Amino acid sequence: MSTMKVSVVTPDGPVYETDVEMISVKALSGELGILPGHIPMVAPLSISAVRLKKDNETHLVAVSGGFLEVRKGQVTILAQSAEIPSEIDPERAKAAKERAERRLKNGPKDNMDSKRAELALKRAINRLNVTGM
Repeated sequence: MSTMKVSVVTPDGPVYETDVEMISVKALSGELGILPGHIPMVAPLSISAVRLKKDNETHLVAVSGGFLEVRKGQVTILAQSAEIPSEIDPERAKAAKERAERRLKNGPKDNMDSKRAELALKRAINRLNVTGM
């Protein structure tokens, strides 16, 4: 089966680089599946898991927004942050989730606090989902 090169990159450097058969991401406009030979495109990403299929296995990378760029034979994901499951501390993610839920439950002081708490909750849930928790 044909493959394409994928790179997941953050401001701190590369997180994941390999050849894959398929990429599935959640863009702001909806789910996208990318196969070799896909037309060039750029799409903003949601806080979600990137699913990378290779040799009948699915690898996950948690991303906190960013952009997907598809070029001939190459897909680059420029993420604000990205983590593979082995780098995620599930206990820390659970604590972050609980903190964000408390902030939302206790009523934020202003709209900006509410938005930050919602984003923190989404990131924590995403990290837990990627680890299988």
